[in-house]
Formats: sequence, C-alpha cells, structure tokens
Amino acid sequence: MLLTTFDPDNRLVADTLEADWNNKLRTLAEVQREYERRRQADREVLSEEQRTALFSLTTDFPRLWRDPTTPSRERKRMVRLLLEDVTLIRDDKITLHIRFKGGVQKTLTLPLPLNAWQQRSTGPDVIHEIDRLLDRHNDHEIAAILNEGGYRSGEGRSFRVSIVRRIISNYGLKTRFDRLREAGMLTLHEMANLLDVSEQTVKIWKANGLLAAQPYNERDQCLYQHPGEKQPRKMQGIKLSERPRLSPVKSNHANEVQYEA
Repeated sequence: MLLTTFDPDNRLVADTLEADWNNKLRTLAEVQREYERRRQADREVLSEEQRTALFSLTTDFPRLWRDPTTPSRERKRMVRLLLEDVTLIRDDKITLHIRFKGGVQKTLTLPLPLNAWQQRSTGPDVIHEIDRLLDRHNDHEIAAILNEGGYRSGEGRSFRVSIVRRIISNYGLKTRFDRLREAGMLTLHEMANLLDVSEQTVKIWKANGLLAAQPYNERDQCLYQHPGEKQPRKMQGIKLSERPRLSPVKSNHANEVQYEA
C-alpha cells in the first residue's frame, strides 16, 4: 500500500526529522560562534600579553639559539617563525637564498663541508711541525714532543710512533734516515769498510766517543759522521778511555751534522 502525504503517521515522522535537523543546525551555529569567539580571544591575549616577548625575541634570538638548554624542537620552531623559505644551490660552494617572513631576502655563500676523511686528516700545522722536527729528532722523540706541545692527530688522539710514521709516509716527508744520509752520514757497514774494522769495533769506538753518530730511530740504530782525515785506528797498548774523543758541534743548518776532534 502506497503512503500518501495525508497519512498522519508520515506527517509525524517528517516533523520529527525536521525538528532534529533544526536542532543540529542550531548546535553547529553555536559551535562555530564559540570557535570564532575563542579564536578572537586568543588573538587578543597574544597581542596584549606576548607583544613584549615577541619583540624581545628579535634581540634574544642569538642567546636563545646558542643556549645549550634550548631543545632542538624549539630551535626548529624559532626558524619557522622567522623564515618563509630557503633555496639551496650546491656546486663548488653552497649558496643559500633566504626569504624571511617580512619579505626581506638575504644570500649567504658557504664553503662545502669537509668529507669524513678530510675531517680526520692531519692539520697543516702538525705536518709542518713534524717536518721541522725531523731535522733533529727521530720518530719516537717527535711523538713525545708533539704530545708535550698539545698537538693532536686528525682523529684527536695523542701521537704514537706509528701515527708519526704514517704521516711521514702519507705526506711524502723525508725520513730522519734520509735526511742524515743526505748530510753525508754513513751506515754501520759503510763505516766498518771505510776503517777496515768489524762492525762491532765501530760500535765500541762510537760508544767511547771515537766516532760521531746520530740515531735515526728509537732502537739506537745510527748513521755515522765521516771521520775525515782523523780516522781512528787500532792502537795496541792504549786504553780507549785514554784516547782523544770527538765533541759535537752544533750546526746552524738543520740538516747538517758536524763534529770536531
């Protein structure tokens, strides 16, 4: 059986639905008015109570940013308050085009950040100091001198002999041995052949001051100064302690070693 608009039951249902609909509309309108009222109130509170704080932020920004107690999330909020957008261009350098909220624009140019291996590389001041010290010291002595001077490796560590040697190798520095050889100093074998004695005799004469030598490592391995015309020789019946010794003479040149009788 079809329902007609004249059915009293149908009319009652329609009236009920209409009343519910009108109630929902009134509720929605009230919620919207309350929302607008509170939003306006929030604006007024912000305007009145925080105006001074907002103005002071312009001068306090560096202090707040550097403050170690400022959380990272707050720093991000501070940036969002100030910046509209940032355009980054990376080629042989980094170029930043910054647009602030008020419309001001600024361009910054920054060097490219160092790679991880570059950050761990040895500083040029350390390399220069090692190169200078090699003129008069072996690797073991250099490590001790650098630590006493407060130097640190590229990784922030104290120096060890292995680190000094790695730097010498990586940066192509002349070793202590090569520098002494360039100054004309002889190996133990060469000195023994020159004097026509055993290597053990050369060591004994060096220990008793009859030959001048310079150590080139921490194991007291040495290179020997050429004795020139005053070559020591075996002298039967004369104690080594009674024979004239060589006294070292300081050179003005870092890569020269001189001795006089």
